[in-house]
Amino acid sequence: MSTGKLYIVSTPIGNLADFTFRAVDTLKMVDLIAAEDTRVSGVLLKHYEIETPMFAYHDHNKEQVTPGLLRKLEKGDDIGLITDAGTPLVSDPGFFLVRAAVAADVTIVPIPGASAMLAALVAAGLPSDRFTFEGFLPRKKGRQTRMKYLAEDPRTLIIYESPHRILRTLRDIADYMGDRQVVIGREITKKFEEFIRGSVSEIREQLDTRNIKGEVVIIIGGKKA
Repeated sequence: MSTGKLYIVSTPIGNLADFTFRAVDTLKMVDLIAAEDTRVSGVLLKHYEIETPMFAYHDHNKEQVTPGLLRKLEKGDDIGLITDAGTPLVSDPGFFLVRAAVAADVTIVPIPGASAMLAALVAAGLPSDRFTFEGFLPRKKGRQTRMKYLAEDPRTLIIYESPHRILRTLRDIADYMGDRQVVIGREITKKFEEFIRGSVSEIREQLDTRNIKGEVVIIIGGKKA
């Protein structure tokens, strides 16, 4: 019996219409869907009439459930891996399972789709030929060291941030990188999508009188030669 395949399926980051035909067909075809949060993913699956059984797979249970998922793959079941929004493994769970599946000689099939970092990058208006993605910066330990290291990088920098930490992060960018050009992408693909562009000082001034909500991506111009 041949082994099953592990499909890495990208899901919408906000707008439910940003779901590919291939992704829908794949999730209807697989035997099981491993989802970061079955409640969140349930809304998407119901919208597209996908009735495939779901199984919770996240950072808190990955070591316990991965062996069972590998056994299912080895006996021939196909599994689709999804996260709450966007592309699995990009600041989301999944690497542990993919690495284990590769080691077990399971075929990995990526199903591309929405990605918040790429959507923000292409709309930012900052150089996109070379960039680096940092995900979420350390909150405390290692934050200063990381900021100093990134300050020397000439590439456009992409980070994720919580809305209630934006002002602190902008202050850190100013302290360690200077008054760089920055773009904040907020609620990308959703009803209140917004891009705020300007220097760090200009954006800090704008946000002093605003209460930012929703998912946030920050794009920072690289160090100039």
